[in-house]
Amino acid sequence: MSRRVAIVPAYNEEESIGRVVDELRAFDEGLEVLVVDDGSTDGTAEIARARGARVVSLPFNLGIGGAVQTGFRYAWEHDFDVAVRVDGDGQHAPAELDAVLAPVLSGEADVVVGSRFIGGDGYRSSRSRRVGIRLLALSVSALTRQRITDPTSGFQAANRKGIRLFAADYPHDYPEAEAAVMVAKHALRLCEVPVAMRARETGQSSITAVRSVYYMVKVVLAIFVALFRRKVVPLQ
Repeated sequence: MSRRVAIVPAYNEEESIGRVVDELRAFDEGLEVLVVDDGSTDGTAEIARARGARVVSLPFNLGIGGAVQTGFRYAWEHDFDVAVRVDGDGQHAPAELDAVLAPVLSGEADVVVGSRFIGGDGYRSSRSRRVGIRLLALSVSALTRQRITDPTSGFQAANRKGIRLFAADYPHDYPEAEAAVMVAKHALRLCEVPVAMRARETGQSSITAVRSVYYMVKVVLAIFVALFRRKVVPLQ
C-alpha cells in the first residue's frame, strides 16, 4: 500500500479549513493530511490541528508557491509515495480525488491535474477569467506540446518523481502554469482529468474580473522566461 499525503496550503482559511480536513479524512482514513499554514493571522492552524491534521506553520506569508513547495518538501523527506494538493478554501472537493489519483496509481502519469474544462460540471469562474485562462491554456499547450485546458488548477496529484521535482523547486510567481512547463521540461508525464470544482467558500480571490486578462498576459510572459531557466538540481 503506497503512503499518501494530502498537502493543503492555507492562508487565513479558518472558516473553511475544518471542513476540508474532515472531507480528506473521510475520503481515506490512511491519508495523512498536512496543512501548510502560510503565516495565517487567524485560527487556521489551531482548527486544522483540532481536526487531526499535521500542521507546518510558516513564520510569515510566503505565498502559494512557497507554501506548496514546503508541502512537497515534507512529502519527499518523509518518504511518501504519492502526494495530492488540495487548496484550503474549499474549492477542491476531496470526493474528486479518485479521478485525480487514478493515473498516478496506475503508473500512467507522474503528475495529474484536475481540470474544470474537460466536460466537468460545477464552478468554472467568471467569464472574464475564463477568457484569460483560455489564452494561457493555448500558450502552455504550445510550450508543453500537449493539450492543457486548465493551467491555473492547483488540484494535483504526484508520484515520487513529481514529489522530488516539486520539492526541489516549485514556481512562486505563477505556480500552476509554470509548474506544467517545468514538468514537461524535465520529461515527466503530465495529464489532466475532468473534475467538478466548487466556488470558494470564504474570502475573495486577489485576481478581480478587471485584472484577470491582464494577469494572464503577465503569466504568459513569465512562462516564456521560465523556458530559459536552468533545470532543477534533483534532491538526493
